[in-house]
Amino acid sequence: MKLRLISGTSNTPLAEDISKHLGIPLTKRTITRFKDGEIYIQVSENVRGDDIFVIQSICHSVNDSLMELLILIDALKRSSAGRITAVVTYYGYARQDRKTEAREPITSKLVADMLTIAGANRVLTIDLHAPQIQGFFNIPVDEVSAIPLFSEYFKNKNIVDGVVVSPDTGGVKRARILAKRLNMPIAIIDKRRTGHNEAEVVNVVGDIDGKTAIIVDDIIDTGNSIANAADVIAKTAKEVYICATHPVFSNGCDERLQNSMAKEVIVSNTIPYKGSLSKIKVINMARFLSDVINNVHNNRSVSALFN
Repeated sequence: MKLRLISGTSNTPLAEDISKHLGIPLTKRTITRFKDGEIYIQVSENVRGDDIFVIQSICHSVNDSLMELLILIDALKRSSAGRITAVVTYYGYARQDRKTEAREPITSKLVADMLTIAGANRVLTIDLHAPQIQGFFNIPVDEVSAIPLFSEYFKNKNIVDGVVVSPDTGGVKRARILAKRLNMPIAIIDKRRTGHNEAEVVNVVGDIDGKTAIIVDDIIDTGNSIANAADVIAKTAKEVYICATHPVFSNGCDERLQNSMAKEVIVSNTIPYKGSLSKIKVINMARFLSDVINNVHNNRSVSALFN
């Protein structure tokens, strides 16, 4: 099968970078909207029998990006594509992965069902909010991580006395993976969630006194809790860095982080960041994702890329 790339409109710069690294032009498509907001898509090239990777981030606006992805997959299926892989760089609705109150939906499962029904044969995604979301699919899911790129970034800083900090108990596994790569201990923030996008730091478990602290997370949304955590840690730590894969950055989040005690905030481009604040550093995932796509296309190991 011939390898092809096609993208929606939510993260075109990343798709174009992946295209350059692979030396494969993006498949031409038309994406427009009717007056009432309905999305119209037409694939402009013959894709019959091809192995096509659909690059889209479910972000800004989440619902439009999701519908665009579903319609694009459906268009490819009806164009007789040989295999369709949804490259969902940010899996929107991942935080709704379980019922925490009565009569709540499990929306991340619903999104998984919609992608499958639309015609996706497999999914490639980055740093899911909860790894068990892979089990919501009845098709193969490859989850890769930005952690190797973050570890290289911090290795180049030659930090002598560092500690990796998990912003909550749910992120301990992620913190351990980064800490192992950097040969650092870990600490855990004990926080109390008071509502959606709201949390209060109660305690820090672990030694951070006089150390360079690296707070690692998967998502930064409003930035309230992680900026608050950085400010609390900065009272005893030597300096504080924040790194997170997905810069959702809603409601002035980037300015909130800029004004925090964090020295730098390192994110990836799974979601495009269009600001220019000095503390925000963006790591490009394009080369890494192009290697992953190439391995999936050629039926080679994806996990080998993490070593």
